[in-house]
Amino acid sequence: MPATHDEDFASFVSMRSGPLLRLAVGLAGSRPAGEDLLQSALTRAYLSWSKVRGAADVDAYVRRIVVNSHVSVLRRRRVREELQSDVADVVGTAPSYGIDDRDALWTALARLGRRQRAIVLLRYYEDMADEQIAELLGCRPATVRSQAMRALATLKDLPELAEHKPRPAAANVTWEIP
Repeated sequence: MPATHDEDFASFVSMRSGPLLRLAVGLAGSRPAGEDLLQSALTRAYLSWSKVRGAADVDAYVRRIVVNSHVSVLRRRRVREELQSDVADVVGTAPSYGIDDRDALWTALARLGRRQRAIVLLRYYEDMADEQIAELLGCRPATVRSQAMRALATLKDLPELAEHKPRPAAANVTWEIP
């Protein structure tokens, strides 16, 4: 018996919401904003699920909806949010290994422009090729490469990352959503 529209969508969301949330949080710069971004993207995906479901790569299609939702914020008028570094920690919710490095990285990524942040996250976090990123963002691969180079130069010069050294490749470190 074939799955209904709602069951099929619910199945997709249960399987892919974790990676999509990580992408959305990285793009938006904070967990609450990322959750809002993912919510609006999944709403758009649900409303056109029959079209999305028919795509060759459903995951790529929905990922594009997330990125497009993020980029479309540029077209809207928005209030600038300021991140606070002195927020009280919740005891026991995150591992102690690499928290300072992770927090510094997320803070630094938030200082990049929306397009550069999207490129850096798609390239290094989602491990996508320049051609895939270019197609997703509606630009040329050369633009992706130049924006990535500029973003990395900006990140390299940020003081909050100066004291954080890369870990050896053997250290199996995973990113956690802040």
